[in-house]
Amino acid sequence: MALGTVDVAHILLALVVILVAAHGVGELFARMRQPRVIGEILGGLLLGPTVLGALAPAAQHWLFPKSGTTATVLGSTYQLGLLLLMYCSGIEVRSAVQRREGRTVAWILGTGTVLPFLAGLAVLPFVAERTFYGPSGNHTSFLLVFGIAMAVTSIPVISRIMFDLGILGTPFSRIVIGAAVVEDVLLYIVLAVALGAAAEPSSALFGLPGVLGVAPGSSWDFAYHSAATVAVLGLGLLVGRPLYRAVAGSRANLVARHSPVAFQLVFLLLACLLCLFLGIQPFFGAFVAGIIVGSATTAPDPVVEGATVAIKDFAFAFFVPVYFAIVGLQLDLLRSFNPWFFLAYLSFACAVKAVSVYAGARFGGQPSSAAVNLAVAMNARGGPGIVLASVVFGAGIINQSFYAVLVLLAIVTSLLAGSWLERVPRDRLLGAVDDRTRRPAPVPWRPGRVAPDRLRRERE
Repeated sequence: MALGTVDVAHILLALVVILVAAHGVGELFARMRQPRVIGEILGGLLLGPTVLGALAPAAQHWLFPKSGTTATVLGSTYQLGLLLLMYCSGIEVRSAVQRREGRTVAWILGTGTVLPFLAGLAVLPFVAERTFYGPSGNHTSFLLVFGIAMAVTSIPVISRIMFDLGILGTPFSRIVIGAAVVEDVLLYIVLAVALGAAAEPSSALFGLPGVLGVAPGSSWDFAYHSAATVAVLGLGLLVGRPLYRAVAGSRANLVARHSPVAFQLVFLLLACLLCLFLGIQPFFGAFVAGIIVGSATTAPDPVVEGATVAIKDFAFAFFVPVYFAIVGLQLDLLRSFNPWFFLAYLSFACAVKAVSVYAGARFGGQPSSAAVNLAVAMNARGGPGIVLASVVFGAGIINQSFYAVLVLLAIVTSLLAGSWLERVPRDRLLGAVDDRTRRPAPVPWRPGRVAPDRLRRERE
């Protein structure tokens, strides 16, 4: 466990450089009213083989070696950053949709999630998929990842964009976030299944799959991971909340009585360990733990809220920026990147997602202008898109080339969403009833009927 002075100095220097780059570039992006997370990734990109490695390769390899003590510590910090990010994301999964917006959310969720996912599955036979496989990649796991990348929407990034624009809490933001919450939960389930399907046949299974003798890569393995992932989420929502309340409020819980922050961290780590025992990736356990903690307190509790804020503050000051910076640090846009494939993939993914969300918004009763704004907002892939890329890259499902495509897809779509929404007048984002203006909601549109906004203009 003991480290030499040189090793400690090397680790601290690497962490200082990463934090300065991540927070520095992130602050520049925040001042330009762009997502801070994009700046944190680009800060890491500057330190990776794309920039620093091209200008001073010896310095880049020395500062961020691929093996040894420093690489191990940075890898551990990276994993903890991912777990804390998923935990904080789970805490934010709270229903904020009002009844009158439920119709639009349901339609957007149905079309904007299912259709892009199916479109990804349909187009994959026309893509040379094997050229993007990683060491553990197979057709099933890559197929699921390809479809998820088409359908995912970022809750943290789009929430931050709307917060900066002063529209968080409006009907528009409630529809976007409400649809994105359910969408991301479903896609994280599919991602956990894809990771389970990526296990190599020769690998030894840990935990319950090994006890049951599940053969990695078999149909039984696929069925097991599908059922286990859904069961973890279902039991977490049904049993997790009352169990958490009972344990947190127990007088025998010395950890919670002494430090509510420590108790939440212990709960997070135990949820991750449970998922590992079940053969599920730990990030899903962190996400479910966040959902449980976020929904366990029905009434405002200053102690619980204070503990949650403390965890978020430190996570987003240290672990999460390091995580996003290392995501950028792993990008190599000079050697392992096909710009033409990226442009084609970006165009197809944006078009499919936008058309699907637009159709759902129109069937949900929104006028065409509001449907366009919803389509652009739901196209932001941000944090979940980056989590998808980093997790499947770490699992060996995809190679460096497709990893770069997925990360850049998340970056570009988030920037486009922020730029578009910033230019739309606040009172024209949505055509539904606004809490402040009390404008009447539009008549729901159906195929063959004159669009309500056009009909209103004709009457005027």
